[in-house]
Amino acid sequence: MSQNSPISLGELLPDGDEHCERRLLEDLSTAPDVQRAHVRRGADGESHLCVHYDAAATTAADVTARARQAAARLRNRYGHLTWTDVDANHGDDVLGRLRATPGVVDAEASAGGLQVEFERDRITADELVAVITGSEPEPISVTASPGDPHDHDHSHGFGSRIFGERTELIFAGLAGFTLLTGFLLAAFADTPRWIEMSLYGASFFFGAFFTLQEAAESLRHKRFEIDSLMLVAAIGAAAMGEVAEGALLLFLFSIGHALEGYAMGRARRAIEALAELAPKTALARQRRTGEIIEIPVEDLRVGDVVVARPNTRLAADGFVVAGASSVDQAPVTGESVPVDKMPVADVAAATRRPEDVDPASRVYAGSINGAGALEIQVSRLAADSTLARVVKLVSDAQVDASPAQRFADRFQRIFVPAVLLLVVALLFAPLVIDEPFTSSLYRALAVLVAASPCALAIATPSAVLSGVARAARVGILVKGGAALESLGRVTAIAFDKTGTLTTGRPTITDIIPADGISEPFLLSTAVAIEEQSDHPLARAVVRDGRALLGSEPAPRAQNVLAVAGFGVTGTVGGIPVQIGKPAMFVAAGLPRPDVLGDQVAALEARGRTTLVVRAGERWLGVIGVMDTARPESAEVLRQLAALGVRHTVMLSGDNQRIADAVADSVGVGGAVGNLLPEDKATAITDLRERYERVAMVGDGVNDAPALATADVGIAMGAAGSDVALETADVALMADDLKALPFAVKVSQASNRIIKQNLLASLGVVALLIPATIFGLGIGPAVLIHEGSTLIVVANALRLLALRQD
Repeated sequence: MSQNSPISLGELLPDGDEHCERRLLEDLSTAPDVQRAHVRRGADGESHLCVHYDAAATTAADVTARARQAAARLRNRYGHLTWTDVDANHGDDVLGRLRATPGVVDAEASAGGLQVEFERDRITADELVAVITGSEPEPISVTASPGDPHDHDHSHGFGSRIFGERTELIFAGLAGFTLLTGFLLAAFADTPRWIEMSLYGASFFFGAFFTLQEAAESLRHKRFEIDSLMLVAAIGAAAMGEVAEGALLLFLFSIGHALEGYAMGRARRAIEALAELAPKTALARQRRTGEIIEIPVEDLRVGDVVVARPNTRLAADGFVVAGASSVDQAPVTGESVPVDKMPVADVAAATRRPEDVDPASRVYAGSINGAGALEIQVSRLAADSTLARVVKLVSDAQVDASPAQRFADRFQRIFVPAVLLLVVALLFAPLVIDEPFTSSLYRALAVLVAASPCALAIATPSAVLSGVARAARVGILVKGGAALESLGRVTAIAFDKTGTLTTGRPTITDIIPADGISEPFLLSTAVAIEEQSDHPLARAVVRDGRALLGSEPAPRAQNVLAVAGFGVTGTVGGIPVQIGKPAMFVAAGLPRPDVLGDQVAALEARGRTTLVVRAGERWLGVIGVMDTARPESAEVLRQLAALGVRHTVMLSGDNQRIADAVADSVGVGGAVGNLLPEDKATAITDLRERYERVAMVGDGVNDAPALATADVGIAMGAAGSDVALETADVALMADDLKALPFAVKVSQASNRIIKQNLLASLGVVALLIPATIFGLGIGPAVLIHEGSTLIVVANALRLLALRQD
């Protein structure tokens, strides 16, 4: 049976690039369960990716997750740059330079400008801009979003190469030194005027050096921002003869800006430090000779075997093939206790499906080996490791605008022009009151300084950056300011059952053969079918069934197919066999014997998941399986209630009685059972109508639609999972529910600090504007103004010290 799963193409590939669209279609078309993939263009201009798939072999959720994962890989690999400011007379020369540049995939010119596609790991957007403009490239800052050639850290540029990252701070100090020297000479020494003016001029140079660069960059992009306001005020003061006061303004603004950058750098370095966790080299075992050699981690390939010596950091993501040790995974997953690692049972199977490797054998780059030596088969390239992806996603998160930041941006767009109008109006004060024009001009310039919203501009980004960094240190990946703010405001949280509130490791608890059927025959038939399925219940039946059968061999099954949401079918010894939920047989019109139905009801009343087995025309019996609750689930729910999360609900594919039994055992507020993956998304929509803001906690694969539908999607155990990292807004890297309350706590603390910062920054501006209108000078206004900026940043940095109780 074939089904079609339409997905918004704009959501998958926001750039709308045709090359990546074609690559995505090719990628999906090669998947074994996908029959065809194509793009459907709507009349309204909206495009959808349509994937036709075998509904008997996969589900719509899996297809959607696979498409998101493939699109994410393309976005991470390819960047797109549009450049409109191109001289028509030199367009061909620019195209020629671009096409000859390593890393440029394609370059075309059109009426809209230049369109350039490039490989992110070979060339940066800044380097492309340098090729286009013929200038020297500037390094892109850690906060710059991919493909944005103009989002630079304020300390970059020509001057940053003089004294390194402290150049702006040193220049600000020199501005203060020359200003103070000039002032002292003017006050206490009979020096020529030109010496004093030279010192004030030097102070202007050092104070305006970086401010002028940023103002020019802003004006080049038709933006009139805070830096420009400061320069206008300083030049105006100098033009009125108040050279020392103009120099003071630039000194205080530059020192405030430099200290702000230094303070923000503390939070940024907490994120950058993640990238330094993985070693630069690895001890690799050569495939032919077995000799161990040291090579750069970039040269490792999937399938290589690396050796991890005791008490060293692991160089790559992979799985253990030899040796045993305890590994400290805290740098990646946040787990506080080292995790015991052992070799995989079947290396060939692990190589084919590394994503299915048991956590007890899976390791991550950047984690720390314990006392034993390990041999690890590489399952991911260095650039694709979990740690590398976390670093990239956290860095990208810094530029994701939160609601508070969008408010601040909208406010500034209205406020700055209003201030400029007020300043112009103040210049006409001599027409109303009896004062010289120079006094009116001085007052207008003071208002210009007082009204510059520096603290407002940094209020939200500083808090978001600190909150994201604090969460990352304990293995909580928050993907941007919007997710950070939203999580702290949710009033309800929905939990997936299996693997979230429960251990996700079900075990066989009951085996009830039908009349005339032996227990070994029932078990061996079930094991034969389920061993070809990767469903958690199937793994439990195989694992526990083999243990109960002992040395007795199970027959081999053929033609095994998954029935999405219901069970598995196949043939054993030429006889068709079905094993799955009772609903599968009801849907097929196969009424169970009364005795078997009573036994199913009794097991389900005790919280068991029931698997009914039928072979040919015979009912073989029922197997009861139980997934036990996580020991920490009840305590986590209590902590969430204490944090103000008033409503909790569990969503499950199991029947309602099983869902209710588990919900009662852990203390969750309610439970909804009998849900297919698609139904969970509908359930989330219903919860949002009731409770407004809803978060969903799941595994990021089967729960992908629900995670995407919720206000905040939270993925459990995201380490090593591409789908979880791409789908969720918040990822708990370790398979540890105890991290969830702290994630909510960080979000709530961030929201409080953002509010405090916004009120403080707006309050200072509201006080300073009337104060300067009624006579407060430029010097005191700058002191208060820049002091408020540093207070705002210091308040945000408190998040870095938030305790994890």
